[in-house]
Amino acid sequence: MFTGIIEELGRVSNLVRGRESARLSVEAKLVLTDTKLGDSIAVNGVCLTVDGWTRNGFVADVMAESLDRSTLGALSPGKAVNLERALAAGERLGGHLVSGHVDGRGKVLSVVRRDNAVNYRIGCGAELLRYISVKGSIAIDGVSLTVTEVDKESFSVALIPHSLEKTVLKNRRPGDAVNLENDQVAKYVERLLTVRETEGREPESKIDLAYLGRVGFI
Repeated sequence: MFTGIIEELGRVSNLVRGRESARLSVEAKLVLTDTKLGDSIAVNGVCLTVDGWTRNGFVADVMAESLDRSTLGALSPGKAVNLERALAAGERLGGHLVSGHVDGRGKVLSVVRRDNAVNYRIGCGAELLRYISVKGSIAIDGVSLTVTEVDKESFSVALIPHSLEKTVLKNRRPGDAVNLENDQVAKYVERLLTVRETEGREPESKIDLAYLGRVGFI
């Protein structure tokens, strides 16, 4: 589990593609502190398991599912990447709960500066937009951000100077692809509200919009 607060900008040293998978090597420093083989590090929002070391970084395998849903397969040596170690118990949750399981890719549609903030408009499919709401949370390339606007084809977020300087989002331009992870709470609520198959039966959940209203959630 992660928070979406990026700890360090790493740099890709190598990406070896297999038939369906890949092996990624990343140069890093801060995130290697106390990191052991088998630990998790999010790379541009994708949770990867450290399974080897280089002289100045770590190595991780990337399976086909991660390559299909994320932008990791397009990385090349020299590219900067967002890095975050898994959340340790007792630490502050500065962003929101991020699993590192990317839901899909979005595309940067526009980048507009407004005083001390920079607004990014991101286009994505309906299967991702259904979970995005104004003032809700979303992770873009592993960065925890608050949604400012949503329409039928896109959503917007605003980044302060610190978030731009400390993450790879400062390099994103219109047309670039980004990794998106929806808020987990939205997905679980939808699951609870739908008809589920249990032992051949299809009972409706007792949790519905009326119930959520009665108990003060909406």
